[in-house]
Parts: sequence; C-alpha cells; structure tokens
Amino acid sequence: MELKFYLAIAVFVVVYALLIWDKLNRAVVALLGASALIVLGVLNQEAAVHGIDFNTIGLLIGMMLIVFICQKTGMFQYIAIKAAKASKGDPWKILISLSCVTAILSALLDNVTTVLLTVPITLLITEELEVNPYPYLVSQIIMSNIGGTATLIGDPPNIMIGSATGLTFMDFVFGVGPVIPIIVFATLIPLKFMYAKSFTVSDEKKKRIMEFKEREALTDIPLLKKCLVVLAGVIGGFMLQRQLHLEPATIALFGAAILLLISKEDLHSVMEKVEWTSIFFFIGLFIVVHGLIEVGFIKMLADMMLEVTGGDMATTGYVILWGSAIASSIVDNIPFVATMIPLIKDMAPAFGGDAAVLPLWWALSLGACLGGNGTIIGASANVVVSGIAHRNGHEMKFFKFMLIAYPLMLLSVAIATLYMYLRFLG
Repeated sequence: MELKFYLAIAVFVVVYALLIWDKLNRAVVALLGASALIVLGVLNQEAAVHGIDFNTIGLLIGMMLIVFICQKTGMFQYIAIKAAKASKGDPWKILISLSCVTAILSALLDNVTTVLLTVPITLLITEELEVNPYPYLVSQIIMSNIGGTATLIGDPPNIMIGSATGLTFMDFVFGVGPVIPIIVFATLIPLKFMYAKSFTVSDEKKKRIMEFKEREALTDIPLLKKCLVVLAGVIGGFMLQRQLHLEPATIALFGAAILLLISKEDLHSVMEKVEWTSIFFFIGLFIVVHGLIEVGFIKMLADMMLEVTGGDMATTGYVILWGSAIASSIVDNIPFVATMIPLIKDMAPAFGGDAAVLPLWWALSLGACLGGNGTIIGASANVVVSGIAHRNGHEMKFFKFMLIAYPLMLLSVAIATLYMYLRFLG
C-alpha cells in the first residue's frame, strides 16, 4: 500500500488519541491533524476543502446565532420557572418537569444550548428547596441527549448524518422520534428509586418555589415577539425542507440573518457568542476523516464489516447500534460519527443502494446520541453540565456519574434495539 495510506491512518490515530487524552484544545488538535495531512501530501488543499461539510457548519452557526439572541429575552428561563411552579414545588415533579422541558428544548434547539440555559435555573431551584442538586443535574444530562436524538438539529451527530445523507428534519422525527418518549419515561422510573430520599422537603420550602415570578425573567418583550416569529419560521422551514428544496443550513442562516436584521443587535457582540472553537473543531475533523476516505481506508473497513456480518442488514444494524453506543460512551460521539458516515456510505451498494441502508442511519443516530449518556465525557452536553456544576461547587466525578448513567444508557439502547427490530430490522 502507498505511503499516503499509512500517513492518513497515523494522523487519524494521533488526533483521536489526543482527543481522548483531553489535555489540549480539541479544535487545535483537529486543525493540526488537518494541516498535517496537507503538509505530508496526503491531501492537497482543494481536496481538504472539499472534505468539509459546509451544510453542518452553516446549520450550527445559524442555530447558535438564533439561540443566543433568543436567550437575551429570558424566554428559556421563563419556561423553566413555569415548569417548576406547575409542579407545585414538589421535588420529584420538578425533576420530571425540568427533564421534559430539557428533552423538548434539546429537540427543537440543540442539547448543548439547552443545558446552558436550563442548568443555572435548575441549580437555583434546588438551592431554594435545599435539596441535593445531583439527581437534577444527572437528569438534565441524560434528557438533553435523549431529547436531542429525536430531530435533525437536536444533537451534532444527527446534524452530520442529515447533512451527509439528505435526510430532513421530518425524516428524523418519524424515523427515530417515536421511540424517544418511551425512553424518557423508562429512564425516569429508575431515577425515582435511586434518589427517593432527595425528593422530600417541607411545605415552607415548596412555597419558596411558588413565589418565583417567571414574568420577571422576560427582559425584552418586543425582542421576544420577534424571536418567536423567526424561531417558528425556522422550525417550520425545517419541517417543510423537502417541499422547499432547501438545505437545513440555508434555513438556519436565513433565519439568523432575518433575526439579526429585525432585532438590531450589535453584530460584533453576537458573533463573539458563536462557539467558534466547536466550528473549527468540525472543520479540522472533517478534513482528517476525508483523508481516510481518499486513501481507501474507509472502504476497506466497510468491506471488513460486511464480511463480519455476512452482509445481513439486521446484524449490521445491531452491530452499528451497539458499537456506536459503547464507543460514544468512551469518546465524544462527534469524531466517531464522522468516521462512521463514510463507512455506511461505502456499504450502501452491497445492500442495494442508498435507500436500502436507511435503517443503518437510524441505528447510528440512536447509538451515538444515546451512547453519549454513558460517561461524563460521552457527549458535549455532559461536559458543559459538569463544568457549570463545578463552577457552582458541585463536583460530578467520572465514576460516580458512570455508575448511574451507564446502566440507564444500556436501558435506553436496549429499548432502541427493540424499536429497530419491530420497525426496521425484524
């Protein structure tokens, strides 16, 4: 085999190892890997740029801009407080309410943004109730990843899958969405028994929650109205994506541009809030994985997987589902999915074409998104919640979280397996 083949693999392994080590900025690691491929002659600059999925990049930037401007109105804090008050200050009912709010917002926005908005409110509520915030933080992480699985925009792996395959917002809603409420319900039951002692408080403490004034969370009503109109338009655009013949990135960026225009927000201050570290991480990662495609390594892996599974669709689907879940619990699911996408594409001809491998995309989505719940480093939302908790004096230790979350993750993947069998693979 050519030297380029081994160089591409070596760069990929080093990048992946550094991402797992987690001591260096992941965007820097990805960009160094991408640059190394060009410097070493594995890719030329044109091929490297061709490997970048600009639809994913555009969708992420567009939604980041929209959500940041929406956040300034206090609308998400309003929803969280309203949910807590609807629970009459009962700790267990509050956990259910916040879990459902987190799952729904994660599906409609994205899970990382959602936890950034809901976790501070959750900590405030638990402080007023004087209860242990840990069960609530665990549920926020788990529900953000479960809820994000339901739609195209809910979790970065889905954005990447949708962009690579042309699957639309509604394809995800009908493809993986139906099983998500079942998984949410099934996950809440063990949490109830695990933390039963944490859900008992006095009537006086419940009264404190009922005294919260959610209306005060809304800081800019005129901007709120504009945001709601644009947000509704963008989500409507996602739902009608196929009829409109538009890519998700176009819809998100158009919505962001309209909101920037009518909100009259300072462009420079808004642009500073875009998570450019994540954007450049994606850019570098796409190029690194494209290097593996160009040298034929991904095709070789696809052929090996087909040989192992005997070319059987059901077996391949279960292998991808469980393999994705376990791998995504160990490392961030984004680089894993970036590697799996071209792998599944290369298997498509053996199964009869792109339409025939649709179940494999759903298996990858469910496995990668749900698997992210296994450990504190399994998904970006987990790391974000852990960071917020740390800043507020609540440590989320790796093994303590894993002992709770891993069994719940396995439960969710088992339910997903049954769903895949009944609907796609049986």
